Amino acid sequence: MTSLALLGQTQLQEYITALAWGDRYLLAASAAGDVYRIDPAVGEQVILQPATGQSLDVLAVRGDRWAAAGEQGRLIIGDLAAAEECRHVLHYGSVWIDQLAWHPHYPWLAFSLGHYVQVWDAAAAEVITTLDFAESSVLALAWQPTGEALAVAGYRGIQVWSVADWDADPLSLGFMSAAVGVAWSPQGDYLAASNMDHTLFVWRWGDQYPWQMQGFPGKVRNLLWLRPLPEAIAPSLLSSSQEGIILWQLTPAQERWQPKILELHRGTVRAVSLHPDGDGFVSSGDEGWLCLWQHLQPQQLLEAPEVSTLAWHPRGEYLAAGGSQGDVWVWQPDPQDQSG
Repeated sequence: MTSLALLGQTQLQEYITALAWGDRYLLAASAAGDVYRIDPAVGEQVILQPATGQSLDVLAVRGDRWAAAGEQGRLIIGDLAAAEECRHVLHYGSVWIDQLAWHPHYPWLAFSLGHYVQVWDAAAAEVITTLDFAESSVLALAWQPTGEALAVAGYRGIQVWSVADWDADPLSLGFMSAAVGVAWSPQGDYLAASNMDHTLFVWRWGDQYPWQMQGFPGKVRNLLWLRPLPEAIAPSLLSSSQEGIILWQLTPAQERWQPKILELHRGTVRAVSLHPDGDGFVSSGDEGWLCLWQHLQPQQLLEAPEVSTLAWHPRGEYLAAGGSQGDVWVWQPDPQDQSG
């Protein structure tokens, strides 16, 4: 990967809560409740959802469909190619929807509804299933990359439902703390959970008991799996807690995950985003640094203060960042830099 050059900057009304890429367009949601579609190639901006004054907190794209939800108890599903009138809106009263994710292969959208998760078929416009987490409100959810299972996290651990039989009892990966984040490895063979008690658990899929990492200075905010190297026995895991970024690698004896601390940030790391080809990542910290990393070393500092969210284009053609003052930046590989 070459270094990055700023392509353009857009100003929205409020704090940028979420970014998501389609094949051509970037979508940005804000605390004002609006969703903008940005074409980075020409700088065109189109409003897909006008501001409501109530925050949209989650945003996701699959194919030509996009979905957004937040504090107003509405789930909005639209078409990337269409204007704001071509939308499907589901109303759920005062329930705050702060988790959603598209299935990796089908037009199914999973989203949180208090201590329930509903799975919606966007093509048929109907509910596939409603899952009862029971223990607490849903704090995180993630589809297995193979599409075979849905992991749901909250108080007392994680429950994993099989797509083949939604009515079957879920696999329970329980513990005393609350899981606040969950991430599958790229091939779906490992599952990681960050927990309220400042611990990190990793399961090999099919095993009941996890590895446990502890001693973090605060809550683990980001969990990202790297693509496994051909010679590796397991993929590596990136985590962040306060100002620290740690790379975890399973030892050859498979007895423990060995940490490697990546030092740079002096403030809390707010966002981390992996390049889709596994060629480096970017991170943002409260001290105002946005850093491009390659080969686990900081390579380039980008000018973008108060970054709250990051997103790579699916083919790595662009990097987008959203800020707490409503700024949206887009970079692309620098055509004058032939290094890397």
